[in-house]
Amino acid sequence: MKLRVNLLTILVRTVLSTQASLAQTVDNTATLPNAKPGECFAKVITPTQYKTETEQVVTKQASETIEIIPAKYRLVEERVIVREASTQVVPVPAEYEVVEEKVETVSASKEWFTVGGSGKDRNKIPVSPVLLESVTNSGVDLTKAIPGICFKEHYVAAKYREDIEKVLVNEESEEIEAIEAQYEEVEERVLVKEASTKVTDIAAVFETVEEKVMVEPAKSVWKKGTGLVQRLDNSTGEIMCLVEIPAKYEVVTTKVLKTAATTSVVEVPAEYKTVTIRKMVKAAQDKHINIPAEFAEVKKRVKVEDARFGWFAGDEAVPPNATSTGQEICYIEKPAEFEIVEKRVIKTPASFQTVEVAPEFDTVRVEKLVTAAQEKRIKVPAITETISKQIKVADSRLEWRRVLCETNMTKDIVTNIQKALTTEGYDVGPADGVIGGATLRAIESYQMKNSLDRGGITYETLD
Repeated sequence: MKLRVNLLTILVRTVLSTQASLAQTVDNTATLPNAKPGECFAKVITPTQYKTETEQVVTKQASETIEIIPAKYRLVEERVIVREASTQVVPVPAEYEVVEEKVETVSASKEWFTVGGSGKDRNKIPVSPVLLESVTNSGVDLTKAIPGICFKEHYVAAKYREDIEKVLVNEESEEIEAIEAQYEEVEERVLVKEASTKVTDIAAVFETVEEKVMVEPAKSVWKKGTGLVQRLDNSTGEIMCLVEIPAKYEVVTTKVLKTAATTSVVEVPAEYKTVTIRKMVKAAQDKHINIPAEFAEVKKRVKVEDARFGWFAGDEAVPPNATSTGQEICYIEKPAEFEIVEKRVIKTPASFQTVEVAPEFDTVRVEKLVTAAQEKRIKVPAITETISKQIKVADSRLEWRRVLCETNMTKDIVTNIQKALTTEGYDVGPADGVIGGATLRAIESYQMKNSLDRGGITYETLD
């Protein structure tokens, strides 16, 4: 019975560990959900789903037993052979032996872990998909990593160089020297003012009116929620709220044309006068003198490489201007685990031996053989037992779920949540209506225990 229980335990542990090692997280949050104004949604982790199946396990192999049917005789009075020569069938029981078998209890796996501490005290936490994507984007090809390799994150400061540059301090220009015109005085009757027309403007007349104008229509927009219930772990807790923004109006004062502007044309006659005028003998001239540009040399600090965050393996050369951030990930191979179990197997199956029996003579009542001895083989079926095992039917997923946040949470709601958790046996401290670390840890523990979505106070958890 003990052997049977051990075998069942090993099989169940092997199935569960294999299923756990294959778990993957699928991100379904690329598209925001349909929502009504005032509702908030957060990224949550939907747990992996399993179904239970049964399987028949052989706990004792099939075998057979042998039943001997003895020979039948009849009595005869004569001097004859009282017992004829015959054969006797002797059963030989089956022989068993105990053998040891190496059974795999936990499958080998390779995973990325963040590590902290040193020596045997190093903490190992699985790396989130977001951090792995960040490492890949920094230029590290994780697909070629071998077990045992570790990468450390460093901040690499920007690099600069000093250049000498000629800077223009005075642009190229020119001076202009003016040479005045030369005149002589003469008397003559000249037209001092040509005949013309005078146009008089009649200004337009306007009136002022006020008008209410919509400058921005009403709309619903997604805004990041601010909340006491956010989690900043790069994968869950991001809260988005659909907020109703009313339309905006402005009162605009507008001048409206009442009477358009017009003109009035009046004829003005030409005017003449005998005057002494200065007649130009030689026109004025200008002389251009070129002034060259002036330059000065200045030292200039030029950036040749931007600051960045990089991941470097232990045997890589870290740049001298790099500073470790303290974050480290390692690719760790977990070997398979085995357990030695004992089981009883048939070494030699049951059989029979035939023994020759010599005849006997006497003048007596003799037994004559009527039916020879026979053997009857009886098959013993194998013994099986039904075990249950869990089969994964859906991976864990990142989903949007409607949650409570500062936008739609009151102190009474928080107090009721704390009281309900206390009733369920969780330590949240006093029911003060304030979301604290103890309350958040209790909510997550409750969600994990009941296979609920994790990453915020979802309405499913609230129910």
